[in-house]
Amino acid sequence: MALHESALEELGLAPLWVRRGMGQASAGQGEAAESAAVSGSAAGAEEGAALHTDAQLQAPAHAPSRLAAQGVAQVPARAGRDDEEPPGITGRASDAPAARRAAPAVQPTPSAASAPPEDDFAWFDASPSHPASQVREVPAEDSGPTIHTLEWDALGERVASCERCRLCEKRTNTVFGVGDRDADWMLIGEAPGENEDRQGEPFVGQAGKLLDNMLRSLTLARDTNVYIANVIKCRPPGNRNPEPDEVARCEPYLQRQVALVKPKLIVALGRFAAQSLLKTDASISSLRGRVHAYEGVPVIVTYHPAYLLRSLPDKAKAWTDLCLARDTWLKSAGTPPD
Repeated sequence: MALHESALEELGLAPLWVRRGMGQASAGQGEAAESAAVSGSAAGAEEGAALHTDAQLQAPAHAPSRLAAQGVAQVPARAGRDDEEPPGITGRASDAPAARRAAPAVQPTPSAASAPPEDDFAWFDASPSHPASQVREVPAEDSGPTIHTLEWDALGERVASCERCRLCEKRTNTVFGVGDRDADWMLIGEAPGENEDRQGEPFVGQAGKLLDNMLRSLTLARDTNVYIANVIKCRPPGNRNPEPDEVARCEPYLQRQVALVKPKLIVALGRFAAQSLLKTDASISSLRGRVHAYEGVPVIVTYHPAYLLRSLPDKAKAWTDLCLARDTWLKSAGTPPD
């Protein structure tokens, strides 16, 4: 026996049927027609099918809140732009005539195997079929002289035109490095961020200002006895962590920079830079407070300036790391620490 529309609304079932779309509406029409045929009333089948469709198309605007009050699960909003309407039936009264005309009068009842589960809405948000993104082929070696033989200008040009990994596709500028090329101190960070990608220089913005203050506390500056570079020369999209193959293809540039600068000390800024330089998965807390080595150069590990902007209490720990770096530098230069 078909329920009246007002009864459906009172039970909070009409909105649930709207969400299931026209696919089950046609199934319901078939059931109504079959029931009417058994009772010998063809008119009853037609009336039952029309009533079933009207109950779905005329869902009240306040129905979702009634659904929530009764504990009935609602379908989550489909992801997309704000100006996009969800696909399928919208439930607006203006759509009812067109939907009623498009609906067939009677259809066979679908088999139990082909019908969706009672509370399964996965079919409603079918994934769009997009072609898989093509994997970019990267040359194994650069043409021309090998990286470890390049001098400063040639190395900078090689980085600027580099296509060794996929990061070249999204960059605005490469970020080669900045500072004193004969410096005792070499500071190495992770990868360029948005500001660095735009300006082509490492550590700009608020993190760069904090780094400058940290250097000033040691009577240093980024252009005075300090050279600053990154493990990765191009910005990863969305500031994600670089992938291992991206690090491997970019590392020869950093190795050559270290060989050209010949620093007496390297300060690794942040977990990723420390792990990349030291080839370890150890936490930054376990790497701090000790002297490590990269390409024969002493390495001190400390926090990234951007992290310190979010975690002010760790600035005291960073100052301890800088004091260890200063003492290590003085020791390497043959000067006793204070």
